[in-house]
Amino acid sequence: MKDEGLLVSVEERLDEAPGLDDRRRAMLRYAAKLTRTPAAMERSDVEALRRAGFADEDVLAIAEVTAYYAYANRIADGLGVEVEPWFEK
Repeated sequence: MKDEGLLVSVEERLDEAPGLDDRRRAMLRYAAKLTRTPAAMERSDVEALRRAGFADEDVLAIAEVTAYYAYANRIADGLGVEVEPWFEK
């Protein structure tokens, strides 16, 4: 089930989005920065995840999933893949 309101809140005002704890906010901040400005990533970004309670294995998984989605989306965009009609529902 999609929660469009939460999605908009996260995209526009992550720090004010309802229903997210500090741990999830830290994860989403990291993923957004890695997606939008990967060259700007610093050790402090990983440290923020550790302070939020993520173990090194978790940090690796967050980075891998974020990077995989970026990769898959760029491949699809680069090949002109269109979204399946069922996906829009």
